[in-house]
Amino acid sequence: MSEGNAPAPEKAGARQLAFGFEVAPRYGDEDFLVSPSNATAHAMVSAWPDWPDPVLVLAGEGGAGKSHLADIWSRRARAALAPPLAIRADAALVDFSGRNILVEDADCVVDERGLFHLVNLVQESRASLLLTARSRPEAWGVRLPDLMSRLRRAPLVEIGRPDDDLIRAVLVKLFVDRQLAVDASVIEYVAQRIDRSLDAAREMVRALDDEALAEGRRITRGLAARLLGRLEYDEASDGESD
Repeated sequence: MSEGNAPAPEKAGARQLAFGFEVAPRYGDEDFLVSPSNATAHAMVSAWPDWPDPVLVLAGEGGAGKSHLADIWSRRARAALAPPLAIRADAALVDFSGRNILVEDADCVVDERGLFHLVNLVQESRASLLLTARSRPEAWGVRLPDLMSRLRRAPLVEIGRPDDDLIRAVLVKLFVDRQLAVDASVIEYVAQRIDRSLDAAREMVRALDDEALAEGRRITRGLAARLLGRLEYDEASDGESD
């Protein structure tokens, strides 16, 4: 190659194009990390089909791990997924007869009679129903007395906010899933500063991976501090513009 056609040298500090490939969350049984905040819920879900009632309510804040547990159960139970908006009294709910059913975000069901009919269908066909929601049924705003009565009879298990040990373990696993070697001091620094949710941990690991790839450097505590500072600034700016 002649000197005239030689590529220009890369400027120091120039950012590289980051062609990141998104890593899908792993919802395998072995990927669920049990801690004091979720042990009771995990034990109850794992006890299926020996539930004390055909219906189980699993409640917890967003990012607590409800979807992971629900996915584990739905595979074991070969459950059918019933989206909240598809649950209507005039719908062909009979198609679910005899099948185990998963309803995520059950607190978003609009047609209360539809949900009541679905609960009865499950009970009559001796199947199982797992309902997930962000809060207890008493906070769903249910107006149909028969439905509220049935939901109160169903066992309720709650997932608490992830504790520090769980956040650390999740961060380690997420970095390993991306084949990233990160120092323990970075894990500790990030764990103490992000929101206590599994979604926040996933987003932070993704952002750190993208940032390190773009800068062509390894993930360090300094990089984490700079990224966290920028994220806090962005959140503050969004709040001022509201």
